Amino acid sequence: MNLNEAGKHFVERTARNPFAWSIYKGCGRLAEFFGRFYGHARFVREGYERDQRLQKIAEEMFPQPVVASGPFKGLRYPAVRSYGSALLPKLLGSYESELHEALETLLTNDYATVVDIGCAEGYYAIGIALRSPHAKVYGFDTSPDARVICLEMAKLNGVANRVTIGSFCDENTLRATSLGKRSLIICDCEGYEGTLFTTDLAAFLAPHDLIIETHDFIDIELSAKMREVFAATHHIQSIKSTDDIQKAHTYSFPQLLPYDRRTRRLILSERRPGTMEWLVMTPR
Repeated sequence: MNLNEAGKHFVERTARNPFAWSIYKGCGRLAEFFGRFYGHARFVREGYERDQRLQKIAEEMFPQPVVASGPFKGLRYPAVRSYGSALLPKLLGSYESELHEALETLLTNDYATVVDIGCAEGYYAIGIALRSPHAKVYGFDTSPDARVICLEMAKLNGVANRVTIGSFCDENTLRATSLGKRSLIICDCEGYEGTLFTTDLAAFLAPHDLIIETHDFIDIELSAKMREVFAATHHIQSIKSTDDIQKAHTYSFPQLLPYDRRTRRLILSERRPGTMEWLVMTPR
């Protein structure tokens, strides 16, 4: 009989005893308490090790952090870093590639103004500023760190004179922005879309195009609510995100050739909690 079997046998003989059970119960609660610490520590450690590995891959793959393909090919990053989302998919050009076709169509419009709500480090805000040389671009993010990086990126890419960076964007902010005849509004604000966009604001935005990422993992009603809010004013196209495993099997970039499929999955991952949805909306 090994130690595990001996321990199991001992517990079976003693667990019926009230005194022994009180000891077992106390040990169980103590183990659960420390187990929570261990579980969180393990989560943090695994995330740190993953990020360290990805940082090393990014520095090897992109010694000069410039977007390699996609709609923002040539967009330069101040350093090998992003804010709030994965960097490598952006540098590869695979980031949110599900939107590329719709975005290319929208960018044929001569926008007077582009508003990016939840701009992070500026992938869309500065990328679109490069693609739309006549547009005034407004990027909003509640993170001071994100705003600092976004300003650095605007300067590096020579568009700072057309980019305004702000913190919080609410309905009053949008109404006060000079949107011109037709503008593009991009929103990725982690569930705040449900508060920001109302039927009254939708009517105000009726002449304009929107891309709203909905966050049903935060509130399962958000995508349905956005459809209701914009139903009278906009045509709505739904685009769903691609699973990370499918990306590893199907996405083809020359930079990925040295890596096995497991590593490709890690590189291409956008760390989404589930299937995401974008609503691409154009005026009726």
